[in-house]
Amino acid sequence: MSVAALDLLAANGFALTLVGRAWARDLFAAYPWPTVALAGGWRERAATLRHALDAAGPAARGLLLTNSFSSALDFALARRPAAGYATDARRWLLRPAFEVPLRWAAGMHMVEYYFALATGIVGKSAEPPPQLDLKVHEVKRARARALLDAAGVGPAYVVLSPVAVGLHRGRVKAWDGFGRLCDDLRAQGRAVVACPGPGEQQAVAAVLKDATILPATDVGTFAALLAGSRLVVANDSGPGHVAAAVGARLVSVFGVTEPTRTQPWGPGVTLVGSERGWPSYEEVAAAVARGLAAE
Repeated sequence: MSVAALDLLAANGFALTLVGRAWARDLFAAYPWPTVALAGGWRERAATLRHALDAAGPAARGLLLTNSFSSALDFALARRPAAGYATDARRWLLRPAFEVPLRWAAGMHMVEYYFALATGIVGKSAEPPPQLDLKVHEVKRARARALLDAAGVGPAYVVLSPVAVGLHRGRVKAWDGFGRLCDDLRAQGRAVVACPGPGEQQAVAAVLKDATILPATDVGTFAALLAGSRLVVANDSGPGHVAAAVGARLVSVFGVTEPTRTQPWGPGVTLVGSERGWPSYEEVAAAVARGLAAE
């Protein structure tokens, strides 16, 4: 959901270095931006960050899209200033500290939240684009095609992502209709593909008994698989956000989480369900049928 903010910064002449999880390197492989993975204790994190900042030049500084105190502390320990929203009692660590937008209280989406922070840095008023534009490296596209070819899957396929890790307020975050949906799509002659994340292979295979289960791969290749699909159906989870970011047509199924701030962003997204409860199977199946009819 930060893609629009990053694009705005880059378009306004900022040289970016991405700091975060190790998978960011694969996800942003099509971009010229160096990526730095932070891991370990505070001393190791500070040393890694300081080295990255030194490599970026004496004027390099941080911009925190995260809201956490710890991310601000990382930059303080690395002895470089960082800007961000004045959240989580970290105002005194930020240079400058931006006030949370007033619209946040009314249900501001996270894409808008990140984008507003970026506009504060560039000094321009703007609105985020209706469609995110996460670029996919051609090497990742080739790897995705090789995975599909090895599995005997042609260019017309549907991706199902039935797993959502963890609980939300004690409730399971995964819709229970994926198995039936897979069976119905296969009965229609559709190729159904899943690409489980690390440790998800067994859970996905148990739900999608007649799908083509691809081997786990890196997140950039997974993004290419989503981008090449006819349709993606996913819970409120990372795969849904990646699908929307690469412009895939998506049916996003909600049942326990509140979609106003975090639903996948884009005109190709169809939201079914809400935080008040899961949609019926018929509602999801109808949304899937409409999505496939729009091919």
